[in-house]
Amino acid sequence: MNKIAIFPGSFDPFTIGHYDIVMRGLDIFDKVVIGIGINCTKQESFPLHQRLNAIQQYFANEPRVQVHPYDCLTVDFAAQHKAQFILRGVRSAQDFEYERSMAEANKQLSGIETILLYTRPEYAHISSTLVRDLHSHGKDISVYLP
Repeated sequence: MNKIAIFPGSFDPFTIGHYDIVMRGLDIFDKVVIGIGINCTKQESFPLHQRLNAIQQYFANEPRVQVHPYDCLTVDFAAQHKAQFILRGVRSAQDFEYERSMAEANKQLSGIETILLYTRPEYAHISSTLVRDLHSHGKDISVYLP
């Protein structure tokens, strides 16, 4: 049986930290489906089509990665893609507590397991929020993108 994981997030934008988690996830899973969650309550900095196209380009030479938008519960998105796992990255203790709560809820709802990978130290300071803030102030963000 193929081991399939989804990697959900808003990815506004998709950073080198996200890229690293996906690439490391490919050492564990046969396929990683990146799910770009659509959240109507969140103000996006980069339009969905731009994020989708950028992520598809980042993985253009990696057939084990797929990218899809979704606007349902993450566990429902996982079921649509026959994923047995949710892949998440953790940068800090605060991230860990949030991810632990989500993992428990997702497990209770669907039985799906969440696999947490710790961010490499060189990427731990990078967040989409930081990159959006720099971008909004006209700074070059290319060093933070794959």
